[in-house]
Amino acid sequence: MNNILKRLQDEMNARLKGGLYHYTQVAMAYNSNRIEGNQLTHDQTRHIYETHSILMEKDSTVKTDDIIETLNHFAAFDFMLKTAAEVLSEKIIKHYHLLLKQGTSQSKLDWFNVGKYKKLPNTIGEPETTPPKSVAKEIRALLAGYNALKKHTVKDIVKFHFEFEKIHPFQDGNGRAGRLIIFKECLTHNIVPFIIDSEHRLFYYRGLQQYSGIPKYLNDTCLSAQDHYSEVCKKFKAIL
Repeated sequence: MNNILKRLQDEMNARLKGGLYHYTQVAMAYNSNRIEGNQLTHDQTRHIYETHSILMEKDSTVKTDDIIETLNHFAAFDFMLKTAAEVLSEKIIKHYHLLLKQGTSQSKLDWFNVGKYKKLPNTIGEPETTPPKSVAKEIRALLAGYNALKKHTVKDIVKFHFEFEKIHPFQDGNGRAGRLIIFKECLTHNIVPFIIDSEHRLFYYRGLQQYSGIPKYLNDTCLSAQDHYSEVCKKFKAIL
């Protein structure tokens, strides 16, 4: 079994504090949410994880959705670890979205469709994303081609991420779901996973926007993130 996956699962099951799982939960939730505009700091994210309470500075305010989305991400990450050995499927992807967005203010809107594909068109600039009526068909085709690969490389996973984000199957939460998929698929295929640092989000966005013409931008951003997580794993002796 993938040593990193086993370490993360063992520490999750033991509820170990201060290990690789603890580090990854906080880093993944903070960075992935921050990329999407969540205003919680790393310290606040860590405090929520460790104490189930929010660390506030004097007279500061925090959006309740920011807190809910952080707690949701912790739960979605656990689900990802528990299903890491399974073949990537629509069911898994939809459950990521359900876990990530349940209880938020958006989830109370009839048209938001938590855990289901989008009802309304959405856009992330150019090119336009897939229209709602075509999402299911395109996701199934994407999964069929990807799962049919005999061997999965990190570049295959990055390409899948680009295609997934281009479809943009959910009303919101696509980036967070997509980055969980990246982490899962790396673990599934015995590849060192990685966390996109929010400080590098402009490079990440450029990589997604220009992938069709220059895939190197997104690949290099992801490979750099992978190098960083490799060093973290070595520190925790998950990679010897």
